[in-house]
Amino acid sequence: MGIELVTVSLDEVVGRMPVKGNRQPFGLLHGGASAVLAETLGSTLAALHALPERFPVGLELSCTHHRSATSGFVTGVARPVHVGRSTSTSEIVISDEQGRRTCTARLTCVHRDSRP
Repeated sequence: MGIELVTVSLDEVVGRMPVKGNRQPFGLLHGGASAVLAETLGSTLAALHALPERFPVGLELSCTHHRSATSGFVTGVARPVHVGRSTSTSEIVISDEQGRRTCTARLTCVHRDSRP
């Protein structure tokens, strides 16, 4: 997938991914690739808040695809919406190189007591 983490903090996790190599048959960034980027960033954010006492695993991922990307990189920014003891929810905004929103995702993770 070629995902690179750019910045990692408790307030936000930023990462980028190339469009090349992640396209669907019509040449557009695959929606599943956007979902992978979103879950990677959101899960990283959840881990920062939950580890080492609890272990976050994805519970629900929702993606709305607003526009297509055909080249370059997309950048995702994950920010916490809710951080609790047993769950956390993040909003992840993915944009193209022109700053246009291509996808908005929401990831909820459950924080388990034991390692999965």
